[in-house]
Amino acid sequence: MKLGIGSYTYMWSIGFPNAVPESPMDAFGLLAKAVELDVRTLQLGPNLPLGGLSERELERFLSAAQTSGVQIEMATRGMDVEHLRQQLRLARRAGCRMLRTVPESLAGNPLAIAELGKSLQAILPDLQEAGIQLTLENGRIPARALGELLDTLDTEWIGITLDTVNSLAIPEGTEEVVNELARHTSCFHVKDFIVRREWHMMGFVVEGRPAGLGQLQLPSILKTLDEAGASPVAILELWPPEQPRLMETIALEQAWARESIQYLRKFIVD
Repeated sequence: MKLGIGSYTYMWSIGFPNAVPESPMDAFGLLAKAVELDVRTLQLGPNLPLGGLSERELERFLSAAQTSGVQIEMATRGMDVEHLRQQLRLARRAGCRMLRTVPESLAGNPLAIAELGKSLQAILPDLQEAGIQLTLENGRIPARALGELLDTLDTEWIGITLDTVNSLAIPEGTEEVVNELARHTSCFHVKDFIVRREWHMMGFVVEGRPAGLGQLQLPSILKTLDEAGASPVAILELWPPEQPRLMETIALEQAWARESIQYLRKFIVD
C-alpha cells in the first residue's frame, strides 16, 4: 500500500466559492506539499483539475512531478462517456495508473445501477486501450449495489475508490461499506471523523478530525482490505471545520495534514 495526498487534503487552502484565499494553493503548491510530506502519490480532483493548466504549465508540472518522484493520479466527476474519454487522454499523458470518478449524472444525481452499467460497458474498451483503471467512489449509490455491479463486470479495469465517510449521506456506516467494497478497492480515501450529538439531543453533527483522532477504525479497515486481497493507494482527505477567519481554517488544515500523515505512517509503510 502506498500513501499519498490529494487536492481534497487541502480544500480550504485551494479555495471554493465563498471561501477564496488571498493566495490560493495551485497545482505546483500541492506538489510541493507532497514533497514536503514525503509522499509519492498525488491525486488531483475537480477542485484543482490537471486540465485547468495551460499547455506550458502542464509540461512544467509533469516534469516537476517526475523529477520529484511523485506519481500523479487524476479524479473527476460524472459518467459521461465522452468526458471520461477526454480525461483518459490527459491521464495517459500524465502517466496515471487510475482515474477516479463519482458515478453521477451531469445534474449531480446518483446514477441508477442499470445506467451506470451501460456507461461502464461503453468506456471499458477505452480503459483497456489506455491501460488505466477507472475507480468509482462510493457515496449515494448503495455499497452492495456497487459491489454486485463490479462482480458482474468482472474486469480489472474497473474498481472502487473507497471513501470512509461519503456513504453516511445515504446513510450507510463505514464498516458496512468497507465490508461490501473491500474486494474491489484500488484507492482508499482516508478521512477521519466524529459523529456527535447536538446539545439539545435532537440530531447529530458529522465533523472531520485529523487521522487517528476521530472514530475511524483504521487498523480494522486495513485488516479487512488485506484479507480481501486489496492493496490500494491510500489518499489522505480532510474535513477541517470552519474557523472564525479563513486563514485560521487554512492553518488548521495545514497542521492536520502534517499530523495525519505522521499518524498514517505507523500503518502504511511504502
